[in-house]
Amino acid sequence: MIVAAAQFAPVAGDVEANVRTAADLIRAAGAEGARVVVLPELALTGYEPALIRDNPAVCLTEDDARLDPVREACRATGAAAVVNGPVLTGDGRPAITSLVIGPDGGLLARYDKIHLHGVENEVFAPGTADGRFTLDDTRFALATCYDNRFPELAERAVADDCTVYLASSVLDVANDSFEKVYPVRARDFGLYVVLANVFGESEAGTCPGLSGAWGPDGERIADAGPDREGFALAEVG
Repeated sequence: MIVAAAQFAPVAGDVEANVRTAADLIRAAGAEGARVVVLPELALTGYEPALIRDNPAVCLTEDDARLDPVREACRATGAAAVVNGPVLTGDGRPAITSLVIGPDGGLLARYDKIHLHGVENEVFAPGTADGRFTLDDTRFALATCYDNRFPELAERAVADDCTVYLASSVLDVANDSFEKVYPVRARDFGLYVVLANVFGESEAGTCPGLSGAWGPDGERIADAGPDREGFALAEVG
């Protein structure tokens, strides 16, 4: 199976523009054989906690019509997509949510980020359950940025027969996760780890892209490079 780690510079607060970019990336990666396309944390709005707090209209629902271009791209390519944004919960607050849109355009899974960091605790509701989905007999685990600092998520993924660990993230240029987290999770737990990271400026600072994947030995097997829109393809399994 081929998984694409996609990256772009989201437009702050412009859900429609970011959905169009996400749909374009899904179509392009699907045309090159990707069966799953992973997008970065809060790709639908940009990593803008204060903006999201002050502008509730940017928050989405699971069946939000603004996501229709993504659903159409999944149907057109036969690919699943992991799209992350502020999605409302039952208590009215948004979570930092990965929605997995299946190849038929339907919702395969939802994962709400469990481990919030810093200002996120003031804006978002934490998740309470691990994220999982299965496609073509491959079991996937979902994690979001700061989640990946907690090795028990990867440990539980292995115990649940997952072989691919998908990480939607926002990592700035000073973040050591490229060396000290993602390859370590891959090596320590024998997982394929696929990272989608943003690039450009946001409330998180300057982010470098560098989306890609690590094999179960902890070695890089795909790299989308710095500071450009696009994706890296990784053969997993």
